[in-house]
Amino acid sequence: MELVFRLDLQKRLKDSSHIILELGSGAKKNTERICIDKLNLPHIDIVADLEEGLPFFPDNSVDAIYSKSFLEHVNNLSILMQDIWRVLKPTGKNVLFVPHFSNPYYYSDYTHKRFFGLYSFEYFSSNQNRFKRKVPSFYHDYGFITEDIKLVFTSPWKGRKLLKRTFQKFVNSHRWLMEFYEENLCYIIPCYGIEVTMRPDKK
Repeated sequence: MELVFRLDLQKRLKDSSHIILELGSGAKKNTERICIDKLNLPHIDIVADLEEGLPFFPDNSVDAIYSKSFLEHVNNLSILMQDIWRVLKPTGKNVLFVPHFSNPYYYSDYTHKRFFGLYSFEYFSSNQNRFKRKVPSFYHDYGFITEDIKLVFTSPWKGRKLLKRTFQKFVNSHRWLMEFYEENLCYIIPCYGIEVTMRPDKK
């Protein structure tokens, strides 16, 4: 697809000391971030197909990348994650939210391409000391350091939302509980999503 720039990217990169991206921002607009989406909406700063990564950003040029309920729409997740790693500064961070595989609302959206679980981003992690269960780390020649991961519980109904938020605090209070929950309880009390904060491991 044709790239559309609604900002002078080179000037922004040159003049700004703090570059923050919002991937797949959709209808929401954050004025402090460069919003990137394939939807050609008036407030999108860069209209681009993120399946092809972020080739218009140079290496080590971005301070933070945010995405909320976006990565489940991506086919080529490995390509995008590698480019996120490439463009982030060594001190940068990647903050993301994705739906958990037990979320019943996940299946309603026909544009969703993939599932996510507690260990999904451990496959991109170079510091697998967070959980007892280990996953292969030889798929990529780049890596992230996972700084935080949290299971998110909520509900459209106020009473249930309060109960689930209380349960959220309990489950996230220890890594063992997070693993026990996903293995044994996730289909009894479904999880809404996963919040992850990572930084690129650029030694």
